[in-house]
Amino acid sequence: MDDDNAPGWDAIDAALQRIYDKPTQWHLGTQHPWALGGPDPLDGISFYPRTDPVPHWHVVGYGMSELYEKELENPEVSGWGLEFTFRLARTPGQEEPPQWPAVLLQSLGRYVFDSGNVFAPGHTMGVGGALGGDDGGGRITAITFVEDPEMGTVATPNGRVSFLQVVGLTRDEYEAAKGGRAPELMRALAPWMPLGVTDTGRGSLLDRLPGAP
Repeated sequence: MDDDNAPGWDAIDAALQRIYDKPTQWHLGTQHPWALGGPDPLDGISFYPRTDPVPHWHVVGYGMSELYEKELENPEVSGWGLEFTFRLARTPGQEEPPQWPAVLLQSLGRYVFDSGNVFAPGHTMGVGGALGGDDGGGRITAITFVEDPEMGTVATPNGRVSFLQVVGLTRDEYEAAKGGRAPELMRALAPWMPLGVTDTGRGSLLDRLPGAP
C-alpha cells in the first residue's frame, strides 16, 4: 500500500477539510492492517476536538472503503461503501481523546469484514456491556447508526462512500428503536443529542418525550 497513492484516503481528508480548518493532531495508525494479514480492518482513526454545539470528539475511521487502488468490480461503490464515525462527549478539561472509541470502530469493522453483513442507517445492536467500560456504571449498552449529519456521502475516485455514525443508546432506548423505529426515535431525541453526540454518563431520555409517563 502506497500512502502517496491513496485517493480514497485523500477524499476522506477533503470531506473533513470542509468542516475543520486543519488536520487533527490526534490520529491512530494501524501498524499491522487487515490487508497485510493483521487484525484491524481500519488503517487509521482520527479524533477531532469540538466545542460546538456541545463539547465532543468527532471520531472518523479510514478503511471500510477502498483507500488505495480500486480493487472491487463495482465502480459506483468504494469498498463496503461506508466509513464509520462516532461523536463522544468531551468532559471538562479533557485535552486528549480516550482510545476506546477506536476499539469500538475496529470491532464494528471486523464484524463487517468477517460476516459480510453491512450496517446502514436505522440498524441497531447491543454491544454486550457499557460503552467505555462498566466501571463508571454507564447505561449506554447499545448502538444505532445514522448518517453523519455533517459528512453525509461523498464521491471518491474509487466510488461512493457514506459516513455512518455510531450513536449510543440505553437499554430502554434500544428496545424502543427495534423494529425499524430507530430513525423516528433519533429524530425525537435530537434536541437532547445534538449531532448525535454520545454521552456515556447519561441516563435514558425516553421520559422526556411527549406522552412519556
